[in-house]
Amino acid sequence: MRKFFIFALTLLVTTAVSSQELNALVTINSDKIQSSNKQVYETLQSSLTEFINQKQWTNKTFKIQERINCAFTIIINEQNGNNFSASLQVQATRPVYKSSYTTPILNINDINFNFKYNEFDPLIYNPNSYDSNLVSVIAFYAYVIVGVDADTFAKKGGEKYLKQAENAMLQAQSNGESGWQNNIGKQNRFSLIDNLLSQKFTVLRNIYYNYHRNGFDSFAENKDKAKETIETNVIQLDRLHNITVGNYMIRIFLDAKGDEIVNVFSDGKPTRNQQKMIQVLQKIAPTYEDKWKKIN
Repeated sequence: MRKFFIFALTLLVTTAVSSQELNALVTINSDKIQSSNKQVYETLQSSLTEFINQKQWTNKTFKIQERINCAFTIIINEQNGNNFSASLQVQATRPVYKSSYTTPILNINDINFNFKYNEFDPLIYNPNSYDSNLVSVIAFYAYVIVGVDADTFAKKGGEKYLKQAENAMLQAQSNGESGWQNNIGKQNRFSLIDNLLSQKFTVLRNIYYNYHRNGFDSFAENKDKAKETIETNVIQLDRLHNITVGNYMIRIFLDAKGDEIVNVFSDGKPTRNQQKMIQVLQKIAPTYEDKWKKIN
């Protein structure tokens, strides 16, 4: 099976057992900034890499091979002194049982990422206060990654980590930055974590579990049954239609899984409810119509 998200992730050399959960590749893209001094971006990239990968985000112990592969890509749009306007893309993958394949679980593009940074500023996250938008945003997505990853292994397994992301959001709301605010119709950090923790989106978190644990993790044992399970859960997305303004949570899921779904169902004979699944996909994500046409 083709890999859609290939991260050139550098594995940190540590002891045989590590308490850290994330294995993150951090990239700072400053091509839009006309400046001969790029050192601040190199320092920021190095500092964020160390912050994300060396901080213990949970109380669990992770072996090196169990760490969650992810990527944080920051594109700097403007710089004015120590003020930066940027966008942030967050991606994460999960291994598939008895396979070398890694399945994407998140692919989020946060276009409203403004922060202050002085070179060599220490990056420290305090869950009981708001100190820096840079640190708060990164910590928020670190907890979202850990939470969604845990949801794919156990039903609502990521609840306490998503609560930590919610706490980061609540602490950061005091800064007035729009990405944290409860603005109706806005697809931002507030709406992401509010929806993930909402009872009305329990079906989505169940889909994350069944799609991965009962679907992809069963591929090696019974490919046909695994495809049927994945198909059933994709069809279940129809239950989310019109629950959220602009179908934001459906987009969150399909931004990560769209290419993968096409690949799975373009391989081999059609499944029993494949046409129904295609109809659902065309209904809930019409902007991906060209993608869905590739399914047999």
